Order: sequence, then C-alpha cells, then structure tokens
Amino acid sequence: MRAARLISMVLLLQSRETMTAGELARELEVSERTVYRDMEALSAAGVPVYADQGRGGGYRLVGGYRTRLTGLTREEAEALFLTGLPGPAGDMGRGDAVAAAELKVLAALPASLRDAPSRASQRFHLDAPGWFGAAGPPPLLRDLARAVWEDERVELRYRRGDAEVTREAEPYGLVLKSGTWYLVARVAGGPRTYRVDRVTDVRPTGDVFDRDEGFDLAAHWREAAAAFLRSILREEVTVRLSPAGRRILRYAVEPYAARRAAEDAGEPDEAGWVVTTLPVESLDVAASELMRLGPEAEILAPPELRERMADGAARLARLYASRPDD
Repeated sequence: MRAARLISMVLLLQSRETMTAGELARELEVSERTVYRDMEALSAAGVPVYADQGRGGGYRLVGGYRTRLTGLTREEAEALFLTGLPGPAGDMGRGDAVAAAELKVLAALPASLRDAPSRASQRFHLDAPGWFGAAGPPPLLRDLARAVWEDERVELRYRRGDAEVTREAEPYGLVLKSGTWYLVARVAGGPRTYRVDRVTDVRPTGDVFDRDEGFDLAAHWREAAAAFLRSILREEVTVRLSPAGRRILRYAVEPYAARRAAEDAGEPDEAGWVVTTLPVESLDVAASELMRLGPEAEILAPPELRERMADGAARLARLYASRPDD
C-alpha cells in the first residue's frame, strides 16, 4: 500500500506542480504526518522533491522531474498489480484508493505494458477468508483501519469471554490471518493483539501517538504467532508412524505440530515406520486427533494416552463386530 501511495504522490506532483501537505493528505486519504514521512522517503530514494515555505508554498518536484515508469519490465509491471489486494483493502475502506492508485500507475506505463493489470487479474485471485468463515468484514474494521492510518489513540471495548474490558490503545497495524482480522496495538507500553470481531466499540480520543518507527509489523506477527503456537502446544507425545501415517499427519494436527514431528522423526525401520515427538495442546485433543490416523499411528508415551487409545480402539472393534440390525 505504501509503495502505491508514494507513486501516486509523485504522479500528483507531476500533474499539479505544487501541492500542500494538507492537499496531498486529503487526496491520498492519509494524515499530514504521513505525508511528511512519505516525502522524506521519496527524498531518500532520490526523487528531487522540495518544499516551498510561506504563502503559496507547498511541495514540488525540482526542474520538471517526471517519471513514466519506463524502467519496469513486464514481470515487474504484472507483479505490481498483484499487490493491491482489493478484497482486504475494500474491507478496510481503501478499495477506492487502491483502484485510483492502480489507474495512476496504469496511466504512467508505456503502451506495451498496459495489459499488465488484466493479465494479472485473469491469472491470480486472492480469496482470503476460510471456506466456512463468516461473510463480510467485522463491523468496526474500518474505524480501526482509519485509526491505524491516522496514528490516532483510541479507547477499545473488547469482549473477553463473558465480560467486556476497556483499554486505551495505540493501533499499530491490522493483520488478516485465515479470514480473521487482528489488531496489533500498543497498550500500557507493550504490544497486544486483539481479534477485530471481538471489538465491540472504538472511540477516538483525539490524540495522535508517536509511532515507534523501528516497529516491524510483519516480524512482530511472525514472532507472536510462533509464541502463541508454543503456548497452546504445551504437551508432547511420542508416536510411531507408518509411511501412510507420516503422509496424512498434516491433515489431523496443526501444521506447526506436523512440521515439528517431521523434523524430530528418527530413521525409518525396515517397514518404513518412524518414531517421533508430537507437540499437542492436551492429551484429550491428542486422543481425538490421532484417532483419525487409525492403525497408521501407535502411541508409545505417555502411558495414559496409550491406554486411552487402546480403549477407544477396543470400543470401535466391539461397535463394528455386530451388524446394525442385530
């Protein structure tokens, strides 16, 4: 999104010669603080932009500088039109901005590359929600997205279990994971993560917070997601898997657990069976998950889980030993 915005900013200055920070902010639907940061980024990237002070001043490009994106290859141009993500952007209320940015980029492309957006859209489509996810974005997603863009401190009301809690938060970013939106915010000096569909109220405080420019949303999310998985997969079982069991394990357990099991697997025996350690949420969950593998998995430890699996197998055997009409 920021790359498209920077390009739009250059093209706006090309077409209008001089624009104030306020005019650019209104045109791009961002705060003036964001305009200032983007101008610094353009200057650092070598774009000759400067600001005239005083009445009638504003930002302008030096010496009639113009860019027509003629340096783009076909592969780069087509990749550029894969970055808009119109579905999630529309959920956040930025669909029109993405469309406008794409039009501006398209206008700057040479004629030989004008078919880049149609080629990309005909070949790739992002359908972010899961198969059985609820239709439509969470009701307060756009309010949170606006606060994220504006660096505006908000008061959140959040559903936690059967109760609701209120927190003053500095919204740093939004993450779409498997069809679910999450808000990453700084609360009481530290990062916190909230499911957006559990936010019941968002009230702007009118205060702008100072964003930590060193904060990396993608890196934070990777670390937080890994920590979350480690926290819920807090027990381990020792399991022996057949070749078929190794193949289908990923369909029965969490992908992270399946990867760990594959990494920890020993050498196959003569029949191709391997012994490995599988992280699980609990023994109850492990019994339910591993029962799906049937005879392709044997629990070796802990003993109580092995006994539970043996009891389940015995009850299944008794159940299927008689005919339905007996």
